[in-house]
Amino acid sequence: MNIEHLRLFMRIANTHNISQAGQELGLSPAVASAHINKLESELGTRLIHRTTRKVSLTEDGQAFLPHAEDVLASVEAAQAAIGLGNNSPSGTLRITAPASFGRMHLMPHMGDFMRAHPQLNVDCRLSDSIVDMVEGGFDIAIRNAALHSSNLIARKLSSDQRLLCASPSYIKQWGEPQSPQELQKHQCLLLSGLDTWQFESEQGHINVKAKGKFRTDNGEALREACVQGLGITINSRWSANEYLKSGALVEVLKNYPLVSNTAIWAVYPSSRQLAPKVRAFIDYFAAVYSKQAF
Repeated sequence: MNIEHLRLFMRIANTHNISQAGQELGLSPAVASAHINKLESELGTRLIHRTTRKVSLTEDGQAFLPHAEDVLASVEAAQAAIGLGNNSPSGTLRITAPASFGRMHLMPHMGDFMRAHPQLNVDCRLSDSIVDMVEGGFDIAIRNAALHSSNLIARKLSSDQRLLCASPSYIKQWGEPQSPQELQKHQCLLLSGLDTWQFESEQGHINVKAKGKFRTDNGEALREACVQGLGITINSRWSANEYLKSGALVEVLKNYPLVSNTAIWAVYPSSRQLAPKVRAFIDYFAAVYSKQAF
């Protein structure tokens, strides 16, 4: 399979125009069209739909695109290992991140990151669902959870301290719990899948089955419900910090830290050589978060 044919296919996927993609790579429209025909012939399938106005990827073309990018990333990494080729990040970097963290702590820095790497395109998907990176064709996933063994490599970007919060209005109306056991008398705001809250104490771990009238699958929604005085909840410091500083939220049960082994991780599929675009992203955001106090 010709590497230049793959480069052309990736440019067509971005520009939706064979002539423009060919021109960017120094090819005439006729030669560019011939290259794509050759690639489709080698693969035995049609990769693009051609119309008089533009082209679009077929279903097979969409499925083939992330694999083509992986091949080119491997080639670039191999060239970089022996000092050849362009070691600057290029191509499309596909990222998935939790919705709340992505909006609050990823997107504010995305402009500077992309200006630092002008040859890079970024496809960023924000979702609280845990996606299959390989199946979804993602280069990097940001995760704020405890990691389990897998075929992925992880680099810690920051700690993820969990704490218990309430609004001053809630405390004024219902009082402040003095022990984890007293939470049974309070309204607890629940994050889906996190009903059992575990605390550290001098006597060992204390488990509390949290109960309440409000449940959500989104951290920002949980924090806002807490700000509105609907109850007590667990929140990450990176999410609640500004509200704690302003006084909109207060920390409760400070003497009983939550048991948690979560952190902010950048995970990526294992490979012997790390693509320049992936390394650039991880190094940049690791440096950014090292200067922030979550």
